[in-house]
Amino acid sequence: MHGYTGAYDRVSRRVGDYLKSLETARPPKSLIDDNPRPEPGSVAPPTDETIATLKARGYLTDLSEEEERARLLETVTRLHETQSRAAPIYLIMPTYDCNLRCGYCFQSELRCEGHVASSLHMDTAMADRILSALPRIEAEHHPAIPEGTPRNIGFFGGEPLLAANRIVVEQVMTGARAMGPARFWAVTNGTELDAYDDLLGPDDIATIQITLDGPPAEHDRRRIYPDGSGSFERITRNIGMALDKGVAVQVRVNVDRNNIAELPAIARAVTAFGWQSNPRFDLHTAPITASNAETDRKTTFTTRGLADALTDLMRDFPEMRVFRRQDQSMKTRARRIFTGQSSPTDAMKTCFCNAHDRMYVIDPFGDVYACWEQTGNPATRMGRIAEDGSFHTEATSHCNWRTRSAVSNPTCLRCRFLLHCGGGCAVQAERAHGRFFTNFCDEFGVRFRQRVAEAYLEHTAGMPETGTAAPVCSQ
Repeated sequence: MHGYTGAYDRVSRRVGDYLKSLETARPPKSLIDDNPRPEPGSVAPPTDETIATLKARGYLTDLSEEEERARLLETVTRLHETQSRAAPIYLIMPTYDCNLRCGYCFQSELRCEGHVASSLHMDTAMADRILSALPRIEAEHHPAIPEGTPRNIGFFGGEPLLAANRIVVEQVMTGARAMGPARFWAVTNGTELDAYDDLLGPDDIATIQITLDGPPAEHDRRRIYPDGSGSFERITRNIGMALDKGVAVQVRVNVDRNNIAELPAIARAVTAFGWQSNPRFDLHTAPITASNAETDRKTTFTTRGLADALTDLMRDFPEMRVFRRQDQSMKTRARRIFTGQSSPTDAMKTCFCNAHDRMYVIDPFGDVYACWEQTGNPATRMGRIAEDGSFHTEATSHCNWRTRSAVSNPTCLRCRFLLHCGGGCAVQAERAHGRFFTNFCDEFGVRFRQRVAEAYLEHTAGMPETGTAAPVCSQ
């Protein structure tokens, strides 16, 4: 597969080895992907006809390394500018407050005693101010957004769907609809979802992400109320209610080395509830990251480490089939390419996530952020909404977030996977390397090769394709 043109071809091992043997430079250490490269001159060239085809398809080039890199930089920069013109994604935070105290929460420090953010709930005046700002944000974001494009509005917190936030959430939904079509979704812990029962459904809050971290005993040790009591029973009751109302429910299990063994029990619980037979239900995992002082990095998984652990569990426990595989979307895209349903260019992305092109996270103060993991820190906000509803950007922060792309650092610019990875998470890159404009690879090259190889073997074996739910959060 060509890294940026989208060309893809099935070739013999000999042709593949020949191409790899011609690489003029080793990739940076962080990009080495466990795929051995033959020594230069060790592989006999294919026929002249094959050489001509490889040139025509872009796998062989007469450009120098510098010229090829300049072409790539220009191509990706232009594509990023185009993708950034897509309609905004809004994430409204009615509060930073949360009724649970999960040990690994990245916002835990915001709920320390005396922190002003933890006690503030958005009022109706701020909700009106935000609604009046949306057209102004859109005019600045890109003035040519097609008329009638539905606004994409999510709710995030803290815990956005607390019963105490009901008036403001409904006000946002009603006000947004008065301005035109809108789609609504939420990331919620699900404990007070019953307070929103009449706002849930395909035409209202249509998609929700909820976390379960184990069967009842394990979950109730992890996702607890301030008094130490558990939340499993309330959450599972509300998941069932939401599914009955036609809501797409994505259940996420946050996994570390202390609860990985509980996944088969979660699978059995899901089957007992009967959720797995509902086409609107999705069950997947995510690795816990050490994003606060309470989380021991030694207990966490890398994305690849979790994927390998899931593979082992799925082999040993048939009930684990109700889980969506780690990196399943990557494999699904490959299957669709093999069957001619899509092109590699359809899945190419110039940045890791929408924080770098069109996400606007708006908190109860009217502060605007690009990334939900950076909310609550005024130093990282990229703008604010004034009392008159005007939108004012923080020039440096706005520029940093919106210009970070797959080619904004020299390491990613040398990577064959850059338009599939997008440069990795900016927050994780800064934690790992102390720099915003650098790579965070997360072993992407290895994972990509594994999933594409699995997809090809399943395709040639005639196995049915497994669908993939569109994620609430693409990360």
